Amino acid sequence: MRNRRFMQLDVFADRPMLGNPLAVVIDAQDIDDASMQAFARWTNLSETTFLLPPTTSEADYRVRIFTPRQELPFAGHPSVGSAYAAIEAGLVDAGKSSLVQECAAGLLPVRVDGHGRTRRIHIQAPPARIEPVGDYLRRQLMEALPAELGPDDVRLVDNGPHWLLCDLRKGSTVRTLQPDLAAVAALCGHNAAVGVSVFGRETDGTAAMAVRAFCPADGIPEDPVTGSANAAIMAWLAERGDTGYGLHYRASQGREVGRDGVVDVARDARSGAITIGGACALTVRGELSLASTC
Repeated sequence: MRNRRFMQLDVFADRPMLGNPLAVVIDAQDIDDASMQAFARWTNLSETTFLLPPTTSEADYRVRIFTPRQELPFAGHPSVGSAYAAIEAGLVDAGKSSLVQECAAGLLPVRVDGHGRTRRIHIQAPPARIEPVGDYLRRQLMEALPAELGPDDVRLVDNGPHWLLCDLRKGSTVRTLQPDLAAVAALCGHNAAVGVSVFGRETDGTAAMAVRAFCPADGIPEDPVTGSANAAIMAWLAERGDTGYGLHYRASQGREVGRDGVVDVARDARSGAITIGGACALTVRGELSLASTC
């Protein structure tokens, strides 16, 4: 057993207990895969990350991302939170405004705005692959959510994790949705998706979009605030030429589970690159006793 630095943060919130919790193991270079997965299962958070030295001089740090069930090549809130933790732990220069994260999805640019408690982290998501969904799966989603979904209201988007996305048009429909989580879990399992994310236009003035994400197959009935799903939504909006939300908007997620997360989503007009970002609140800092084999 050895002591390792450990942090727990709330991501996409500037105050504790309003965002999406993330566990971060700082000194993880000698922890084996099975132990990482076991620890992620033990924390029982939607994701746990492990910070490692980069394998290339182009990167500032390396991160591995685990749900309680599997490793992910990319995820949004773990990437934002891990960049914040790397700065707080002194793994990277706190004065740098541009970083590069190494993860299983590749090398991803990170922008850092502000310092300390005002710091905001913005990470570029991997390019997305967008696929149409057949009528049979669309009808299954309509029954599982339940919600009315036309042929143009559903897509499967892969930007590291695979998401089944459903455009419910209205934020009020998103907020009041009561899905059949067992049916959602079965659909995700059959379609190799990490979850089903729904979205609609918000009208209360605090955000442009209301978002929810259901990941029961990974042991997360509803994820509080989900960076990769928000990036996937923007990729789909871009593909269909949507101009209603624009190149930059703010998404609200988590109120239905007692949180109040805010995700800033942006798309570069020239390159098409999509970034998701927001605040982090450091809630726990200490030491963790973890053997290399659990």
